[in-house]
Amino acid sequence: MSTSKFSLLNFGDPKIKTLHITWFAFFLTFVVWFSHAPMLAYIKDVFGLSGAEVKALMILNVALTIPARIVVGTLVDKYGPRIVYSMLLVIGGFICIGFALAQTYEQLAIMRFLSGFIGAGFVIGIRMVGEWFPAKQVGVAEGVYGGWGNFGSAAGAMTLPTIALMYGGENGWRYALISIGIIAIIYGFIFYKVARNTPKGSTYFKPKKHGGLEVTSKKDFVFYILMNIPMYAALAVLAWKLSPSNIGLLDQFSTYAIYVVLAVLFVVQLRAIYHVNEENLKNGVPEIQRYKFKQVAVLDIAYFVTFGSELAVVSMLPLFFLETFEGLDPVKAGLLASGFAFMNLVARPTGGHLSDTIGRRKTLSVLILGLMVGYFVLSQIDGEWWIPLAVIATMACSFFVQAGEGAVFAVVPLIQRRMTGQIAGMAGAYGNVGAVCYLTVLSFVDYSTFFMVIGASAAVVFFLVQFMDEPSGQIAEVLPDGTVQLINVE
Repeated sequence: MSTSKFSLLNFGDPKIKTLHITWFAFFLTFVVWFSHAPMLAYIKDVFGLSGAEVKALMILNVALTIPARIVVGTLVDKYGPRIVYSMLLVIGGFICIGFALAQTYEQLAIMRFLSGFIGAGFVIGIRMVGEWFPAKQVGVAEGVYGGWGNFGSAAGAMTLPTIALMYGGENGWRYALISIGIIAIIYGFIFYKVARNTPKGSTYFKPKKHGGLEVTSKKDFVFYILMNIPMYAALAVLAWKLSPSNIGLLDQFSTYAIYVVLAVLFVVQLRAIYHVNEENLKNGVPEIQRYKFKQVAVLDIAYFVTFGSELAVVSMLPLFFLETFEGLDPVKAGLLASGFAFMNLVARPTGGHLSDTIGRRKTLSVLILGLMVGYFVLSQIDGEWWIPLAVIATMACSFFVQAGEGAVFAVVPLIQRRMTGQIAGMAGAYGNVGAVCYLTVLSFVDYSTFFMVIGASAAVVFFLVQFMDEPSGQIAEVLPDGTVQLINVE
């Protein structure tokens, strides 16, 4: 993938070097985050887990990621991606080792819940790559970062079982996970040594206050608050799924306690958002420094349907193939379903490249439309289909899904540079919210209806994308001495 003066083989270019060390950091976070998935057969056997307990581990794995992406996005904008990514890799590596050393189901559950923290690694690199690449190349660069990094989950699924077999015995899975945990820790120190937040001579812009996004009008302030509600609702749904009326990992008191804590946290966040924006609301913001929060909201909703549907579909696709086509065993069904994740390698960079070359809104609109059609096609698959044709349809749909993700994050760095981490964090969190919503729908309907629901929601998102303004001209960032610097976004 290339654009003008863009070559992934040009290792002498500092920004290409930065892209490679950053996507590999993201790759490792995804290997660690989803390291349990290919090990579940071993874990289930060793601990004698029930089906409900296995499902609980899967839910716990994504629960913390929603708030973590918001928090990590704020930390990135405040401290810079270099130190935050390094710390995330080191902490995530120790959590992975802790999971491998667990002796009880409760310990497994706690470590898997904490593992959701490393799922926030994605938003860190978005800010770093955005700092190093110009507007005309940022889309394809973010696409390479996201696509190649996302491949970590598939790479882990292909390699970790083999590593476990090499060690042998009932503890082989433990040694495999400890190995990847140690690699993440070591790379955390390497990343800190070789990475830099910005090119030499560039300023790393930071928000004036921390605790929430800065908005530039009273209308956007209300809009921003409303956009926070679905994230808390998704966490409440996760608690409900773990409650006695569903999986049963939580008792009724703990479930209600979580609901109360979420309500309190929402109030606390409202106070923080008001504190960050109090001066802007009272005194106004100069025209040159304003931006429209609807840009952030549209990207959030677009990532809800793209990455949200990807997470949901990847979770159910092997079982879908197994139950739809007679004669398939779990191994073959898993291999057929893996094509969905493999498309990340080319689809995300392609979406970013198209966004750079033919326009941000046009690209996102076309890809969302393709996603919609793709899911409607998947809803028609039944046991009468020729299996290779079903796989082709799945991979074609996944191309639009993941290219759409690339197109979303081609725009994120072009809204407000100093808040790129927070904007990326909010969009990333909405991707997890989408996964929770779609998987909840799946628990009530059949596969065909599930795909239809995603397609219908994509139609709504396609309509909303038309309200996004094409990034153009320049964005204004205030230097520490109070002067304003203009940054080109086209």
